[in-house]
Amino acid sequence: MIEQSLPLSEKYRPSKLSEVFGQEHAKLVILDFIQNFKKQKKKALLLYGSTGSGKTALVYAAASDLGSEVVELNASDFRNKEQIQEIVGKALEQKSLFSKGKIIFIDELEGVTGWYDRGGLQELVRLIENAKFPVIMICDDPWQDKLKPIRNKAQKVELKALDRSVIIKILIKIAKKEGFSIDEIVFGKIADISEGDARAAINDLQILTSSNKQILEKDVALLGFRERETEIFEALRRVLKTREALYAFDNVDLEPDKIILWLDENLPLEYQGKELERAYDVLSLADVYKTRIIRRQHWRFLVYVNYLISQGIAVAKKQEKIGFTRYQPPTRLLKLWMAKQKQAKRLEIAEKLAKFSHTSIKDSSKSMYLLKVACNNKDFLKNFSEQLKLNEMQVDWLKN
Repeated sequence: MIEQSLPLSEKYRPSKLSEVFGQEHAKLVILDFIQNFKKQKKKALLLYGSTGSGKTALVYAAASDLGSEVVELNASDFRNKEQIQEIVGKALEQKSLFSKGKIIFIDELEGVTGWYDRGGLQELVRLIENAKFPVIMICDDPWQDKLKPIRNKAQKVELKALDRSVIIKILIKIAKKEGFSIDEIVFGKIADISEGDARAAINDLQILTSSNKQILEKDVALLGFRERETEIFEALRRVLKTREALYAFDNVDLEPDKIILWLDENLPLEYQGKELERAYDVLSLADVYKTRIIRRQHWRFLVYVNYLISQGIAVAKKQEKIGFTRYQPPTRLLKLWMAKQKQAKRLEIAEKLAKFSHTSIKDSSKSMYLLKVACNNKDFLKNFSEQLKLNEMQVDWLKN
């Protein structure tokens, strides 16, 4: 059932470069980088650009054309120097068993937050400099300060948001293959709403055709204007009260593991008996897939996770729910958030102290509680806060 209900954006993911529209310059650069890797001065390629511009699709399409294996890694899973050596180092050293070549693909490069103080960034830079296989990384914004060491070692390629005409071309191709009957003007209106995001446009096409394959201009009004972020409560209402919820979490700014916590907290408020049992079975399966993604780097399982936590939960009930329900934030998530907020001020002060004293953040953090004792002396607190330019909230943390 899951395979049959794959989103159109997954079903029509380009399998070769000729199927990727609108990024002609990027295609040439990627091919040249991979084919002439040994001659490249920089051993990594950094693709950046807006969501839905085709960054991931380009990597896999190029690999398919060249018969290369893709080893996909996610930057947010690397926590320190040792993990970089273990995961990336091995991937860069081992030869491909069944393919002509190998590409190391590092997704979500923004996830490197917190590496600097644990040697992670420096180790990744070292591995890139000595790479035996092409390294391709992607991110939305490469100009963040924390990415500077990697940015300087990589050849950069910007992928612009897709033109309206390109979006229309993609939609027409999918519509023909799916047998949709659609007014020509509809394609243009969907493209306008998508703002250059091909994935969003394809998702909108699927929404419009989910109940009727014949779409007229007036039907586009059902979409409204795209909201880049949806409140979690609105998404929960759609999943827990209706039976059509495949895209409920598409624009929610939360990772799947956080959404699972929200569902875990609120399922008993809507479901009872066998419905609740079925819903938790689905949620449990989603958590299994999520764990496999983390442990085995099987990122293709993400589509299953997204399906299960949305449509899978929605169809666990026999009929739609009516009435108002007050949903609650997950208790465990709230406790984690409160602890994080409590430690945030300590970390802010430790960072300033590390910079001022030319030590690591780790060493500065160890002295925080001794520093609080010293700050019982008002004169010391005044001089210390002036030297480090602490704000009022940071000073309050030292006083309490």
